[in-house]
Amino acid sequence: MSYLLPSEFVTKMVDAGESKILMATRDTIIRAYMAGALLTLAAWFAVTMSVNTGQPIIGALLFPVGFCILYLFGFDLLTGVFVLAPLALIDKRPGVTFRGVLRNWGLVFIGNFGGAFTVAVMAAIVTTFGFSSPPDKVGVALGHIGESRTVGYAAHGAAGMLTLFVRGMLCNWMVSAGVVGAMISTTVTGKVLAMWMPVMLFFAMTFEHSIVNMFLFPAGLLLGGQFTVTDYLFWNEIPTVLGNLVGGLAFTGLTLYSTHARTAPKRRVA
Repeated sequence: MSYLLPSEFVTKMVDAGESKILMATRDTIIRAYMAGALLTLAAWFAVTMSVNTGQPIIGALLFPVGFCILYLFGFDLLTGVFVLAPLALIDKRPGVTFRGVLRNWGLVFIGNFGGAFTVAVMAAIVTTFGFSSPPDKVGVALGHIGESRTVGYAAHGAAGMLTLFVRGMLCNWMVSAGVVGAMISTTVTGKVLAMWMPVMLFFAMTFEHSIVNMFLFPAGLLLGGQFTVTDYLFWNEIPTVLGNLVGGLAFTGLTLYSTHARTAPKRRVA
């Protein structure tokens, strides 16, 4: 059967979390680096298509291609391990510790950032002919994205910070649904379809994804965006990471685990 029941794919989620925590440092870094690079290459592709067509929905429709490729290749995003790793700890898998969960998150963050930053530098080179010309229209768009999603939030103060955090939560609710989608089918077509839908939704709604932002904001700074590294960290990356953690774990990981792996006893009917 190409579709797995919830009780079956939730077990796969816990198994995956255990595997990632116990994985060697080298493999964790390599897989995270490639995941960050592939996802952000797709983000660059989506921005390019949105700018060239004038239709943002085109970018949203096409962006999930990067997400699908990286998960079919077995690479790891921080937003995914935010959900999977804690489940192995809650399930009391042998050798899984809280320190191991934090180690996994830290290594994946480093790898994702390395991959995303590499693509950001490549995008800056391509859109400026090796920094010999002003940015083309895609490069200009990348710079403006960085401005609107840092100083744009800062202009609203605490309300902007709250909005940013909630957008981060909503983002990883959908992205983690895509991570689970890769587990609910045993066919490539089924996996791709299940991953495509929620990831397209998050991109179309311009929710905040910490790894995509690891590309957008360094690229924006390289391309003349009017914001600073401090703006990027305080008014985007840090609250986005926290929102991604809370949203993915609360709305996807813990809900699925609690009702399908730790199902409550059935009611007794008189």
